[in-house]
Amino acid sequence: MHTPKNILITGSAKRIGAACVRLLHADGHNIIVHYHSSTLAAQQLAEELNAQRPGSVVILPADLLCMAELEQLAAQAQAAWNGVDVLVNNASLFYPQSVADTTEKNWDDLVGSNLKTPFFLAKALEHTLRSRRGCIINIVDIHSERGLLGYPVCSIAKAGLEGMTRILAKEFAPDIRVNGVSPGAILWAEHDTDPERQADILRRIALKRLGDPLDIAKAVRFLIKDADYITGQIIKVDGGRTLNC
Repeated sequence: MHTPKNILITGSAKRIGAACVRLLHADGHNIIVHYHSSTLAAQQLAEELNAQRPGSVVILPADLLCMAELEQLAAQAQAAWNGVDVLVNNASLFYPQSVADTTEKNWDDLVGSNLKTPFFLAKALEHTLRSRRGCIINIVDIHSERGLLGYPVCSIAKAGLEGMTRILAKEFAPDIRVNGVSPGAILWAEHDTDPERQADILRRIALKRLGDPLDIAKAVRFLIKDADYITGQIIKVDGGRTLNC
């Protein structure tokens, strides 16, 4: 029986984050579910999993664009079970805009959620992660390499997150492993309802289908459980989408 790890997953009340919570909880780990506005979803997820194993999930709210709340989240996460073994930087904002229409607020929101927040959470948790020889997993995006037309700031921010993954792997070695998972088309964005656009994306995927949030969760689990000699790497989970960019 493995020793349970204490795992903080940001933005984990729904979608890919919730899939990671369920899979890692099923492996016996303690989970800190961070959320911002998805209060009901976070409460329901915690109730469901705590019914299976009492006291194994805590939920913590925070606006991660607010540095004081981010630092409070880091402190509360460490206090939950006397330390954090794994940080999964999943929370992000994602929406389109043209370069011409991009405002400073757009920039601050998108770069803040996708790049600034993961950096400062890693900084805040560095000591506990080092002491426990833990790991950080950043949820990147396949468009970090070439950029997604119509999403310039999102693409810039995710490219930065990919670069950050590699430099923090150097900075935090040998005590903390830092890797990334780069999803392809897993779930349609809530604002993406164009059937022609969706069909075009599916045509470009070698496996001809969307992925599932569980596909990402399994890659995260691999990096936590079976990747003791892997750091500074980005695993693409995209059904072969990047073969046909």
